[in-house]
Amino acid sequence: MRKLLIILLLITFFIQGRSQSTVSDTTLSAFIPFFSFSYQFPGGDIAERYGQNATIGGGFHYKTNKNWLWTGEINFIFGNDVKNAESILSMVQTHDGYIIDGNGTYALYALYERGFSIHAKAGKVIPVLHSNPNSGLFVSGGIGYLMHRMKIDNQHHTAPQISYDYAKGYDRLNGGVVFSEFVGWFFMGKTRILNFYGGIELQQAFTKSRRDYVFDLMKKDTNKYKDLFFGIKIGWMIPVNRRMPEAYYYY
Repeated sequence: MRKLLIILLLITFFIQGRSQSTVSDTTLSAFIPFFSFSYQFPGGDIAERYGQNATIGGGFHYKTNKNWLWTGEINFIFGNDVKNAESILSMVQTHDGYIIDGNGTYALYALYERGFSIHAKAGKVIPVLHSNPNSGLFVSGGIGYLMHRMKIDNQHHTAPQISYDYAKGYDRLNGGVVFSEFVGWFFMGKTRILNFYGGIELQQAFTKSRRDYVFDLMKKDTNKYKDLFFGIKIGWMIPVNRRMPEAYYYY
């Protein structure tokens, strides 16, 4: 991974050295890989299962010389706040709330929120309050697929009742279509390094259980869920090419 990043940066600097375009006064088209981070607050049905979470991800923008952006990205969801764990695992817990492992001792385990989402988006950079025509207000929206679950981390898998395939009966794996909206600021500098965006992102996911049987419910979960996310998102971009527009204007 480190070698791949070094190669990418070397290619970036090489292209930068050969480029004669000026970002500060020309609207450019570019292929722009990026890395992103967001901190999210849950709403709707998912707020009854999990607390706040974070996501890390990456993808690419393709920016046209008309400031339209076409985006593909994938994000991974991480959270440590799992609610109602006692009721979910009640079938395998003692009266004191412990789980006995295969050695006859208390099992060591932890519960986490995990998931991912894949998105295809379209957006627009509106160069307001900025002399650089490639920077400004950034609005976008898209559609994708989101999946989340409760991960049961049993140290050394000593408790078979919550390990491997048995864990799937408790993990609340849900998935479904997700819609997203973003509004924030998009900045492309004169170099390949100083390029970023940041703002507020909303997501609405319509999910259902992906398990055939849920142990604590003793049946398949046939409910449909509306999972909401409100997040603050930032991204770092590394344009790998910039092309001058076909027409030039002189004033």
